[in-house]
Amino acid sequence: MSEDIGVTRFREYLRVNTEQPKPDYVACRDFLFKYADELGIPRRSVETAPGTFFVIMTIEGTRPELPSIMLYSHTDVVPTFREFWTHDPYSAFKDEQGNIFARGAQDMKCVGVMYMEALRNLFAKGIKQWTRTIHIVWGPDEEIGHINGMKGFAVTEEFKKLNIDFALDEGIATEDDVYKIFYAERIPWWVKVTLPGNPGHGSKFIEETAVEKLHKLIASVDEFRNEQKALLAGNPELTVGDVTTPNVTIINGGVQVNVVPEKFEAYIDIRVTPLQDLDVVRARVDKWAKEAGDGVKYEFMQSTNPADKSTVDFKTFSNFKLISPNTREDPFWAAIDDALQKEGCKYKKEIFIGATDSRFVRAQGIRAIGFSPIINTPSLLHDHNEFLNEKTLLRGVQIYETLITNLANVN
Repeated sequence: MSEDIGVTRFREYLRVNTEQPKPDYVACRDFLFKYADELGIPRRSVETAPGTFFVIMTIEGTRPELPSIMLYSHTDVVPTFREFWTHDPYSAFKDEQGNIFARGAQDMKCVGVMYMEALRNLFAKGIKQWTRTIHIVWGPDEEIGHINGMKGFAVTEEFKKLNIDFALDEGIATEDDVYKIFYAERIPWWVKVTLPGNPGHGSKFIEETAVEKLHKLIASVDEFRNEQKALLAGNPELTVGDVTTPNVTIINGGVQVNVVPEKFEAYIDIRVTPLQDLDVVRARVDKWAKEAGDGVKYEFMQSTNPADKSTVDFKTFSNFKLISPNTREDPFWAAIDDALQKEGCKYKKEIFIGATDSRFVRAQGIRAIGFSPIINTPSLLHDHNEFLNEKTLLRGVQIYETLITNLANVN
């Protein structure tokens, strides 16, 4: 039995090694150019750093004066540990059940191929133009949140010229038969806390040591963590995206075993739900530092506002929230709802627990929705033996045929 052309292209794309930290973006660009040429879609690239490319494919609408829609996917993938893989992660091995094993099978090369194969099928039906212009955009360095990726590109004139009103981006696989659609993301606050203290010989009872302050800090973080965990456990309607998760991830300090250190540094990864008052959460962090002891200070390791334009690395606090419209009053959400109803898809809207390039797009005032049409599949993004079944891929193509048509025809 011959393989569907969409499955073949998917497997070819998976074989292009774009693994961080040394993704082959030249080979990726060349593959995508060939893919666009095959479908007859005009394409170009934007080099954001030597050997690092955005690829932009454009189908002009019948009303090009209207703002466009963007079908977005990132091209890079996370590192692999090959000794834990059953098959080479860049062989795109397909087993007898049609499961295709490769890094990027779920995150998120599948979505890019679904866009393209949906367009191929629509072209074959004689549908080659829609009301709005469609930009299929392929971006680098999402997995490391780098300035050479959407983080920096979204604030350029080149991006603004695309005149985007709505964007589709990645979602996540679900193990049941309900699709997930993401209208917002939790906000990553990466906080570095410096805790100074009195040093001395390890044989003494020294007061106001750095480790005493560290204990108080960890206790405060754990108190908040347990509150949020209880909130989630006590309401079955909530998901992890609806609460805030603070976790101490790194602790540095000490010079040798018999010396009480003069300071510790603690790093906290706080993923703040946009459903909470960010100023209240910030006040909580202030309280942690104050109660830990004299001289304890903290700083944000990156801006909490992706819309900062002075510099995308500006280290500051903002209570800016990024939430896309998600009711039928919004024409694009209504188009999504209508499409999924037509396709018979059950879905649940959620706040994404991690971070995607959508945060940089939303920061420019653009609606962005995350959706990977993958159900009845274990979520294996960033995991060993990541795979996607070919039937799931092709079902996603069908869904995108309806979804793209609805979105691109919003008046």
